[in-house]
Amino acid sequence: MPASPSSDGDTITTPDVLTERVDHVLIITFNRPERMNSIGGNVISLLSEIFLEAEHDQEIRALVLTGAGRAFCSGLDLKDVSSGSTNFTDTSTGFKINETPPFVMRRMDTPIVCALNGAAAGYGMDLALGCDFILASERARFVPPVRRGVIPESGGTWLLPRLVGWHKACEITLLARPLEAPDIERLGLANRVVSHDALMGEAISWAHELAANAPLAVAAAKRSMRLGLDSTFEANSNAVMAELIQLFRSEDFKESLIAFMEKRPARFEGR
Repeated sequence: MPASPSSDGDTITTPDVLTERVDHVLIITFNRPERMNSIGGNVISLLSEIFLEAEHDQEIRALVLTGAGRAFCSGLDLKDVSSGSTNFTDTSTGFKINETPPFVMRRMDTPIVCALNGAAAGYGMDLALGCDFILASERARFVPPVRRGVIPESGGTWLLPRLVGWHKACEITLLARPLEAPDIERLGLANRVVSHDALMGEAISWAHELAANAPLAVAAAKRSMRLGLDSTFEANSNAVMAELIQLFRSEDFKESLIAFMEKRPARFEGR
């Protein structure tokens, strides 16, 4: 049984999920390498809590999500599920699907970089696809879950057709062939594939680059693109204009103008 959450620099951490803050970046690491970072009910609740805490912390401007050891995340802990210690279908236990990590991630304005260090299967694959950026190690692997007798229940069936089109989504999901790093890159499911040793440095570098941009503008841009997935061009354009009006009134916009005139990098404060 994992220890109860503790605070590490005002950030939740446990033996199963490690967190580390580096300036404006929060690094989240699945830490069950002996179980290929499989996820039980306790980790699901904890991860949602970490995401929500980060989303409401103005000092955190980007996240990096990765796994310890050989795997990113091998999916739901089937031993946990089969033993009955976690029941994902019994709402009487207080389990609410819209409070689970994939749903929380979908609502977040803080960008998330996935450092895909190894295999991501089932739930783990859905978590990776739900991130805003995927940087993949040459050892990265996606394993669709149909051959286990289950389906991608946490966003995969919604995300994949939008990411790769209907026919490729059917090929990936229904044939359930493992996708190796070159396949992941070829299909556009990763922003970049890098050497395994360079992965974390590259992911953290991307996160720092995100954090250096105006945080209000980053959040507004991500919100606008998210809205655009399910709205008309006209509705999205109107929403973007409303966002833009608010940004024009922000201190960060004023700072960007001053910095431009003074020929120096802007120092954004997120207000």
